[in-house]
Amino acid sequence: MQQKISFQDFKQLELRVARVVEVRPLEGSEKLYLITLDLGQERCQVVAGLRPYYSVDELVGKEVILVANLEEKEIFGHLSQGMLLAADDGQGKVSLLVPDKPIKEGARIR
Repeated sequence: MQQKISFQDFKQLELRVARVVEVRPLEGSEKLYLITLDLGQERCQVVAGLRPYYSVDELVGKEVILVANLEEKEIFGHLSQGMLLAADDGQGKVSLLVPDKPIKEGARIR
């Protein structure tokens, strides 16, 4: 059985809507992109293993859900400032979580 977390722990996550503004494949990796995101008042970048699942054209302009307060980490020599949320069926299919209708960049997920 999975470990349960409290509602207080969940509330510590800062989930935000972000718009993908730039995507660059990372040299030396077949899986990683460097993705620049617009959060309305600021921009950030994440390193994400989406190359096997999404083309650059599919990602640019897409609204996505970002864990915005995740501790920063250097991946492949680039600073990753959050994590995009995606579903993975365990059989090679990955789908980014996205808002079901347009909403302002930076909107908080509650």
